[in-house]
Amino acid sequence: MLTNDLTGMQPLRCRYSPVCYEDGGTVDDILVYKYSDDRYLLVVNAGNTDKDFEWLKSHAPEDVTVENRSAEWGQLALQGPLFMRVLENVKITGDIPAKNYTFTEHVTVADVDCLVSRTGYTGEDGIELYCKASGTAKLHAALMEAGKDIGLLPCGLGARDTLRFEASMPLYGHELSREITPKEAGLNFAVKTAKPEFIGREALLQPQKRVRIGLKLIDRGIARELADLYVGGEKVGHVTSGGVAPTLSGNYAMAIVDVEAAENELF
Repeated sequence: MLTNDLTGMQPLRCRYSPVCYEDGGTVDDILVYKYSDDRYLLVVNAGNTDKDFEWLKSHAPEDVTVENRSAEWGQLALQGPLFMRVLENVKITGDIPAKNYTFTEHVTVADVDCLVSRTGYTGEDGIELYCKASGTAKLHAALMEAGKDIGLLPCGLGARDTLRFEASMPLYGHELSREITPKEAGLNFAVKTAKPEFIGREALLQPQKRVRIGLKLIDRGIARELADLYVGGEKVGHVTSGGVAPTLSGNYAMAIVDVEAAENELF
């Protein structure tokens, strides 16, 4: 989590946004929380924290200060159709945001001061709670206690990856990377080429050569990441993610392939 200030801000909206290199490749995909015209909170993929921080510093105008305060903060995601029932069993002071991609600051949840955001990366409705790192364990314990009779379970990154995969959500390091552009990953909604200027714009305006597709496997095997895809003996792309999709009762994959192969419905 990168920020230049976390105090005294008014809650507004947040936006999902890819960050690009000059050639259109992806630095990261992040959430941008705008408090005012000159105060922002950026939430990045944890594994990219140092890289993103250096990239932001190197591109920041002289009148912009960027601070990396990731180690000071923790995040818990409460996701699923019953998340509001869990919250009903927790002492809360403040408002839970009602609309997607909105957030409320200084909400007290189980006596822990939180920024509550109506966001998540599981394909389910829910919230993400940001708090001081020192309060994360207390907050987790309180939520687990509040949800014990509803079926609330802790979910690690591997299980969460199954959820985002089944919802066909791209993940940095898989469907997004230094070599894969946001447009190739299918994130056209987040690429605003009508804007007059941003890093990578000219590259993203060029004709698209590759596209992300979904595949259903015909047997019980798992399509492994980076496995090559062939049509008629010709390599046309590679797998980016593969696994079991529990609610769809099958094994699936996502892949980056040549536009021509996808348009000709060769899969």
